Amino acid sequence: MKKRIVTIVGARPQIIKSSAISRAIQQNFPNDLEEVIVHTGQHYDENMSEVFFTELGIPQPNYNLNVGSGSHAAQTAKMLEGLEAIFIKEKPTAVLVYGDTNSTIAGALAAVKIHIPVIHVEAGLRSFNKAMPEEINRISCDHMSTLLFVPSITGMENLKNEGFKLHDSLKADLDHPKVYHCGDVMFDNSLYFSEISDQKSTILATHNLKENGYILSTIHRDSNTDSKENMEEIFGALLEIQEKSGLDIVLPIHPRTKGKMREQLSSELLQKIEANPRFKIIPPAGFLDIIALEKHARMLVTDSGGLQKEAYFFRKPCVILRPQTEWVEIVENGNAILADASKKRIITAFEDLIAKKDLSYPPLYGDGKAAVFICEKIMNDL
Repeated sequence: MKKRIVTIVGARPQIIKSSAISRAIQQNFPNDLEEVIVHTGQHYDENMSEVFFTELGIPQPNYNLNVGSGSHAAQTAKMLEGLEAIFIKEKPTAVLVYGDTNSTIAGALAAVKIHIPVIHVEAGLRSFNKAMPEEINRISCDHMSTLLFVPSITGMENLKNEGFKLHDSLKADLDHPKVYHCGDVMFDNSLYFSEISDQKSTILATHNLKENGYILSTIHRDSNTDSKENMEEIFGALLEIQEKSGLDIVLPIHPRTKGKMREQLSSELLQKIEANPRFKIIPPAGFLDIIALEKHARMLVTDSGGLQKEAYFFRKPCVILRPQTEWVEIVENGNAILADASKKRIITAFEDLIAKKDLSYPPLYGDGKAAVFICEKIMNDL
């Protein structure tokens, strides 16, 4: 009898991550595992969500809660109500959640309250800053999970320090969870989709971008976009870097960030950016286009946790627009620098990284087969 897994996605990174597991089920476990996909609708703009299912070959969601935007409490409450009804109807073997969003915490909490095992992919990550909503979500989800799949050695150490037993127990349940170092499903995806991106993406030609001739930047975290000071510092730094380095700035912009630019930036800075043809603000990019942009950039400047790591996958240095990161390995190895939202620190980090000639990229995130490993453990442990 097939084991039924309900997968919860809601934000763009989760949709991308889920493609690795969906692909492993379709290719390696079609007679053993059945996947029911629930999209919470946390990201509901077509460019931020729907296109990814088509582009990445993920089965269309069986359910969409269409919760849309709202406060953390309102959004999570809508998800909890909708997810519980689905879980009761579907009676899954387990519920699988990814990462650290409101969809993650809602999926885990709705499941554990009615005694359905939770599988957490991307467990063990910590920024050690509980002011970040994501930190609360990831810690809480880990402690509600039966199977925890950890992408890094650092993540394993974090869980050990929180009291998790890392040795293989005889059974997996809520009181005796199993913790596995599996590597990163996004490394699986980056390897798989890299060749497809080479064949299908035309984004460099569309925007007249040259190999290693531009900096890819993304800005979306509330802690940055909701602060006039942070936005002024970040965009001021990007403009100065462009003017001094001669590199293009390419900014695929989230609809919310686009609105925040007009709301938060001084009219003088906004006018300078809009008048600069080398500061290229473009619509949100699909995953294949993002891969192309990452692979051919000179550097990344981002507040995205996912893009920090993908920069590493594609052997690109990265300036991180946050005070902490859950991907501490790339900072410790010298591939990325934490600059927060300080204009001075961003510019200094850029200058330091662009001057480095000896960056190394050891295999910190597995062998590109994390999804198959995860499916095998689900089969054996549940």
